[in-house]
Amino acid sequence: MKKIQVLGTGCPKCKKLAEAAEEAAKSLGIPYTIEKVTAINDIIAFGVMSTPALAVDGKVVLVGRVATPDEIKKLLV
Repeated sequence: MKKIQVLGTGCPKCKKLAEAAEEAAKSLGIPYTIEKVTAINDIIAFGVMSTPALAVDGKVVLVGRVATPDEIKKLLV
């Protein structure tokens, strides 16, 4: 099961990234969980200084922008 984490404080861009990540995972048909990491200290612990960011299985794969579902699909496989 893929663990997808959206790192951000809940801004509109963070919400868009979460929606795109969920859409990408659903279209791939893979089992997944999505977690929204909103606490600043937790985000910094990932080494992220610019949000939104995306982590897959604990590894940061995207920082500082909203990706399309197609871009995210490539990061999930």
